[in-house]
Amino acid sequence: MADDLSAVAHFLYEAGTLKHARRTGWWMAGVRDPESVAEHSWRTSLIASVIATLEGADPARAAYLAVWHDTQETRTGDVNYLGKKYSTEADPQAVTADQVAGMPEVLAAAVRELVAEYEAKESREAVCARDADKLECMLQGIEYKAQGYENAQRWIDNSRGRIVTETGQRLADELLSQGSLDWLRTALGEKQA
Repeated sequence: MADDLSAVAHFLYEAGTLKHARRTGWWMAGVRDPESVAEHSWRTSLIASVIATLEGADPARAAYLAVWHDTQETRTGDVNYLGKKYSTEADPQAVTADQVAGMPEVLAAAVRELVAEYEAKESREAVCARDADKLECMLQGIEYKAQGYENAQRWIDNSRGRIVTETGQRLADELLSQGSLDWLRTALGEKQA
């Protein structure tokens, strides 16, 4: 049956594992219980919509790309940059093709196209989504540093250096100029520290 959703249901369960999959690079910074891949992907999607809106790109498309950017990690795990030095990296498009096998073709094709667009790094929306990925990592690093993980500075610096859009760069500078709880002080009407 062309509309069989069993493969879709399987994938939805599979996607849920990202709520438990930790971002392993943070362990090297000493973070004992780092964010999950799902937590990272959610904020990346939000940031992608912000950057795309301010860059004049399609915010829904950028967020859509960001939602799917790490879904392959259900099968590969989160391989950090050091790990990638020693192991062959799984091709995200090949992993995605396996993940969507058996799904209704209209859905499978859409997901394969999204991942291909993100990996190609050419569309304005893909550039915004990729910047969002780096900006989210930088922001998470700022938050971890505020919690006492001084080694997070490496991730802050590396992520900041990889942001290419004007909006992403300006937003990175703004984030770096604020404390991680300045938003709360503002919301409560308190004076900034």
